[in-house]
Amino acid sequence: MKKSRFTDSQIIAALKQAQADIAGFVLYALAMLIGRLPLGVLARLGDGLAWLARKLDVREARVARRNLELIAPQMDSTERKRLRRQVLRTTFRGLFETLRFWTRSESANLRLIRAVHGQELFDAALAAGRGLIVAAPHYGNWELLNQWLASRTPITVLYRPPEHPSGEAFLRRVRGRANVQQVAAGGSAVRGLLKTLAVGGVVGILPDQQPKLGDGVFAPFFGVQALTMTLLPRLARRTGAAVLFAVAERIPTAERIGPARFDVHLFPVAPELSGEDSQAAVVALNAGVETIARRDMAQYQWTYKRYNLRPPESGEGTPYV
Repeated sequence: MKKSRFTDSQIIAALKQAQADIAGFVLYALAMLIGRLPLGVLARLGDGLAWLARKLDVREARVARRNLELIAPQMDSTERKRLRRQVLRTTFRGLFETLRFWTRSESANLRLIRAVHGQELFDAALAAGRGLIVAAPHYGNWELLNQWLASRTPITVLYRPPEHPSGEAFLRRVRGRANVQQVAAGGSAVRGLLKTLAVGGVVGILPDQQPKLGDGVFAPFFGVQALTMTLLPRLARRTGAAVLFAVAERIPTAERIGPARFDVHLFPVAPELSGEDSQAAVVALNAGVETIARRDMAQYQWTYKRYNLRPPESGEGTPYV
């Protein structure tokens, strides 16, 4: 009897991967069914889910309430409740919009962009050939932003893999578009990013994602100490690459008629962000994200546990329950 070339562990791993791929395909099919609905219908679905989230006080509603209490303790409770309603509505509308962006063509999605502001900064950074780091905060719709960036240049996107393999398979499918290379955080990710920047390429990073302890330092964000990544400033300092903030900002309803539309904005960063002082760099990074969030507080992702990890010397526990 001929011996198999594969070990039992290899066969099991292959079967698990196939199972994850099938589950990822099923998730994609469901996303496509929803994403094919008109934008107006998706907005109403988002509003309905936001209302239900408030009534049931689900995780997103609780986290948003706690974050707003932390960053704006002086805010009138009525005003805070109003802002939380707006945050949840924007969050869930954004969820359904993203299903559309993931399952429709780039050309159809990019037609929803009304204008691009600061493109001269982007073009100049590409022309310089020193590499470009795009810092894209959790503001507006960063999935649409990724597609706009990829329509201009190849981009390597750093992401945190989901815990379940089927989620990983799904994300690789929906984000695996032309000109987009996905790099999972951890392992050899930094080497891959350095290689991209060394040849003048473009790297996209979510700068306000909480790193693991040991991979960041604490710096103020809306006046509250938040564990902040050091990776982005280190990459900028080590490679000499340009850095820009970028967002796809939803145009306020009062300024438009009909379904959602977006403006892409590119902003310069403070010179301290790529300087030798690592603490000043993360302070500048958070200050830049905060400035963007203050453009429209409802478009920032306040449903994320940004302050979950506390400074060890503070003796504080997590502020979330």
